[in-house]
Amino acid sequence: MFLHNKRLQYTVRVAEPNPGLANLLLEQFGGAQGELAAATRYFTQALAEEDPGRKDLLLDIATEELSHLEIIGSIIVMLNKGAKGKLAEGVQAEGELYRDINGAGNDSHITSLLYGGGAPLCNSAGVPWTAAYIDTIGEPTADFRSNIAAEARAKIVYERLMNVTTDPGIKDALGFLMTREIAHQLSFEKALHSIKPNFPQGKLPGMPEFDRTYFSMSNGEPNVRGPWNSDQDFQYVENPHPAVDGGDGTASVTLSEEDSVTLTMMKERTKSDLSVNPETGAELGSGKAPDEVPKTER
Repeated sequence: MFLHNKRLQYTVRVAEPNPGLANLLLEQFGGAQGELAAATRYFTQALAEEDPGRKDLLLDIATEELSHLEIIGSIIVMLNKGAKGKLAEGVQAEGELYRDINGAGNDSHITSLLYGGGAPLCNSAGVPWTAAYIDTIGEPTADFRSNIAAEARAKIVYERLMNVTTDPGIKDALGFLMTREIAHQLSFEKALHSIKPNFPQGKLPGMPEFDRTYFSMSNGEPNVRGPWNSDQDFQYVENPHPAVDGGDGTASVTLSEEDSVTLTMMKERTKSDLSVNPETGAELGSGKAPDEVPKTER
């Protein structure tokens, strides 16, 4: 059950309208790294979670993300307040109105015209929100790693948004939202590492002859070595050659006698005749006689 409290989780103070900034903030409203994506990601994970502690964690953070969606949406609407009335009432000349809603040179006129200065579920380019942003796979040791990365990406977007505004009230609210991404990331880290073991993800251990092998697939200098391919942790293969399993590297299948006969019939019917140099449509279309067409064009 959800109950709505009419007060925001964090106070929103906007100094003045700014449609351009409102448009940028849509990234955290209906964008891939935004609050709706986070809320739906964690809420749907929680529904399927069997561990009661992780279920509560996911539901708590999902619900908080909805409150963050409300904060961002409120900021967007406040920033669009001036444009909303001007768009609806047509009190300005078209050129002046266009300059007003175009903000700092971005595409805010697109979302302003489409959605009337509201807070639509789209990103700053007007692309509608999609459930394709949610990459849940139903395995906690994989999903919590994805959640950690999602919180990290959202924090970076908030940092970038803070860098493009001088409005102290907006910077303060965005700073709060950015900080909550840090807190959520820490909670997800703790939940992940409370599962022992949590690597590799899933149940199967992998093939031991390959799970600590590093194939150097890039030729040329510099050839950098680090902890990700160290001899201490990995068997480093300098020049890997196919096939690494010791086979001949070809693909094969065992066919029934009937399938083998049918396949042979097809191969015979469709094989190339290497003894001919056919006249092609390209040669006919050129308007030249076959002997006038240079060999390089044939």
